[in-house]
Amino acid sequence: MASETTSAFSADFTIGSDLTVNRMGYGAMRITGEGIWGPPQDKEEAIRVLQRTVELGINFSDTADSYGPHVSEELIAEALHPYPAGLVIATKGGLLRTGPNQWPINAHPDHLREALEGSLQRLKLDQIDLYQLHRVDPEVPYETSLEFLQQVQEEGLVKHIGLSEVTVDQIKKAQEYVKVVSVQNMYSVDNRKWEEELEYCRQQNMAFIPWYPLAGGNSKALAKLDTIGQKHGASKQQIALSWLLYHAPNILLIPGTSKVKHLEENFQAASIKLSPEDIKVLDQLNTAEISG
Repeated sequence: MASETTSAFSADFTIGSDLTVNRMGYGAMRITGEGIWGPPQDKEEAIRVLQRTVELGINFSDTADSYGPHVSEELIAEALHPYPAGLVIATKGGLLRTGPNQWPINAHPDHLREALEGSLQRLKLDQIDLYQLHRVDPEVPYETSLEFLQQVQEEGLVKHIGLSEVTVDQIKKAQEYVKVVSVQNMYSVDNRKWEEELEYCRQQNMAFIPWYPLAGGNSKALAKLDTIGQKHGASKQQIALSWLLYHAPNILLIPGTSKVKHLEENFQAASIKLSPEDIKVLDQLNTAEISG
């Protein structure tokens, strides 16, 4: 997919048909302890980060029951409940936590039910705006997980349903059971493994939510990002985020941080006006072309 070669993009995207959000959102994974385990080192700063998101006009926050576990959701409620009008909180279920940086998959309906009910309680909500299957479980028939999502949506516990780390075929299978409104896959300026999925989501008017949206550390890519960043008085991380907004109109960003300063820097990326020449250079920074 080629980026739009213009100096402007839409600042908003509507999830489903009723949740219009700022495309610069926030990912709440990092407001936990090391290894995404336990409480944050500086709880007061984590609370300030969450409150600052609202002040900046960020109205889409992404979390999961497994972040902490439970810590991220609890902090969101502590910092922001009662929630301001228009704030969309997306959460996920389907992973277990057995220790720091350990993420076993469990998408069995029994576990998903427990995870969802826990998320509702921790977030102090009667309904989750966007509930996402965190992973497809190789040990559980995919259809079984999808039937669960279908059921809880019918029960009114979930408004909209999304998926994470899925192929086009898996999205299509899910569409046989529910209306899929979002896909959350790893994606960045120099890691475009899921380009086909991004394009399918664009065609279907689904949100595509890249996790790990900053450049993955390839030295050649970082050098190009840094060069363009110097021209705009911006960091390479800000340029990587800005490119994503230009690249496809259905991309929603959820960069995560536990520091107010970094949050504000990430938010400023939406104000960078990349030129057609900048975009052309960045479009070429895919893994295949720079891996040598």
